[in-house]
Formats: sequence, structure tokens, C-alpha cells
Amino acid sequence: MVPNRRVCIYPKDVQLITGRSERYGRKLLQDIRNYFDKEPHQFVTIKEFSEYSGIEMDEVIQYIK
Repeated sequence: MVPNRRVCIYPKDVQLITGRSERYGRKLLQDIRNYFDKEPHQFVTIKEFSEYSGIEMDEVIQYIK
């Protein structure tokens, strides 16, 4: 059985990780969507956020638990 863990990241998560505003989180996620050539309705995964930001995936996961 898979543990109950999210795959996508939200602006509020970015706010917790970076200490910046939620508005900054929305802008950063939009930049990540553009970087990965995603459509506006598509979600950003933790892996994509980690790759773009340079923050290790394990550290990101600790913040969103």
C-alpha cells in the first residue's frame, strides 16, 4: 500500500519552504510550468520543484508533511 503522500506542490508549500509570500509561490510555480513547458492547468510535482529550485527532494517532503 502506498503511503498517503502528495505528489504536487502548492503555493502555500512554496511559502513554507522559502519563507516568502504566497503570491511569490504562485509566481514561482508559474515559472516552473513555463520551464517544463506545461499547460496552465497542469500541476507542478515535488520532483519538478526540487529540480528547478535546487532543493533536495527529501527536504521538500519534510516541509509538506
